[in-house]
Amino acid sequence: MADASEINPAPPTTVPRALSTRLAPPPPISCPPSQFSPTTVHPNANAEALASSKTAKTPKTPRTPRLSLTPRFLTPLGSPMRKALRLTKLDPQDAWFPITESRNGNKYYAAFHTLCSGIGIQALVLPVAFTILGWTWGIIGLTLAFIWQLYTLCLLVQLHESPETGMRYNRYIQLCTAAFGERLGKLLGLFPIMYLSGGTCVALIIIGGSTSKLFYQIVCGTTACAAKTPLTTVEWYLVFTCGAVVLSQLPNLNSIAGVSLIGAITAIGYCTSIWAVSVAEGRLPGVSYNPVKTGSRFHRVNSVLNALGIIAFAFRGHNLILEIQATMPSSEKLPAHVPMWKGVRVSYTLIAMCLFPLAIGGYWAYGHLIPANGGMLTALYHFHYRDVSRPVLGMTSLFVIINALSSFQIYGMPMFDDMESKYTSRKKQPCPWWLRSLFRAMFGFGCFFVAVAIPFLGSMAGLIGGVALPVTLAYPCFMWLKMKKPKKHSLMWWLNWVLGTLGMLLSILLITAGVYVVIDTGIEVSFFKPH
Repeated sequence: MADASEINPAPPTTVPRALSTRLAPPPPISCPPSQFSPTTVHPNANAEALASSKTAKTPKTPRTPRLSLTPRFLTPLGSPMRKALRLTKLDPQDAWFPITESRNGNKYYAAFHTLCSGIGIQALVLPVAFTILGWTWGIIGLTLAFIWQLYTLCLLVQLHESPETGMRYNRYIQLCTAAFGERLGKLLGLFPIMYLSGGTCVALIIIGGSTSKLFYQIVCGTTACAAKTPLTTVEWYLVFTCGAVVLSQLPNLNSIAGVSLIGAITAIGYCTSIWAVSVAEGRLPGVSYNPVKTGSRFHRVNSVLNALGIIAFAFRGHNLILEIQATMPSSEKLPAHVPMWKGVRVSYTLIAMCLFPLAIGGYWAYGHLIPANGGMLTALYHFHYRDVSRPVLGMTSLFVIINALSSFQIYGMPMFDDMESKYTSRKKQPCPWWLRSLFRAMFGFGCFFVAVAIPFLGSMAGLIGGVALPVTLAYPCFMWLKMKKPKKHSLMWWLNWVLGTLGMLLSILLITAGVYVVIDTGIEVSFFKPH
């Protein structure tokens, strides 16, 4: 076929001579073949086109239609999810809640939040576990626990966005109910998640209040404090709670990124200063590294279980991972799990650099002499109060207080979110600022009341912690099996079944050991009498 199209003759048309002379056909216009394709032209078309061009405007070039009618903000997981997202009804009320109100998070915010929530005061008790397990099994147990919980955390990051349904599971309880069903999911996950949020806030008030009292004594001095009437323990709890309630007025999870950064820095600071000072001061005289073996065989088994529980409880924050990831935008080119995993890798590298020296250096310095209650912090003040300078002791105490204040905000955020969701589900409108402030003040002072009324709650930490342990070690494995459906008898299938089953067995054993400890040793019940 020739380059030009074949010209078909048109019916004869009568045109006046003068007009035909005046309207001579213009010279042909050439254009690139990529812009225009050849068409069939009639002979009289040029005259008609020239006459109409004097009155008609040049038509605008039509805009190139979009390839997809799906809005860009509705395509967080790329092209495989567009079909699913068209069928997904997004909840507009997510913009009313403190967790999903702001979605401008990034990998730095993720690292701040994860690091602040991942290091806690419970890590200072790790050398106590070594007194029972010894050097070899203590290091092996700590390493395996770190790898295990990092793996389950990776599963949660991947499960946040579902390519099959187009959903983003912004809260741990949402993922739990999606995997196990509404009824079973709430039965398995509601109490452990609420305990890990509310119970941790109660423990932070106890730790922050008692450390504030100690910090005042260090700064004030023994002679100066004796001349004044010191605050009681309950009053120090109240001082700490007031500070936590003031900070809790920040509106959403992204707004406390700076607070989490300060909390992360202070957590690294007090962990490093405690083990560095302990190692620098040298081993205590008469230190022994032989594992403690006392009582009957059943008693020793319970001691081993208690040591494993201490190691497992040192890693926390899995109940907040989905909430942190929910603050990030998600697009086709950059799904939310990409910056989230980058932040998690950095934060857990720093966590490992804090926990392993803390456990190994603390056990080397104190051996079996380390106090079971308080761990490294108590040992530092008990054995080195006169050897270490007051500025170092005061700085360490101040770091613990600031970290407790910062951790209170991120652990309280799921509770704030839950309280506001109750209001919005009934009123169908966002929570006003004054009611939001009231909710958070009520929660803060409610935790203060529990800390004062039930100061022996820490004695039952092993029992209650055993109930919450599957949130970290077991549930993510079973949720992966339920939602991803890996090939039967494949590596991922076996790995998740084995780890999930071991996690549930460990939880049952820790609950049993906790009940035995409560029955055997008893609990000193002292309502409204905190020490």
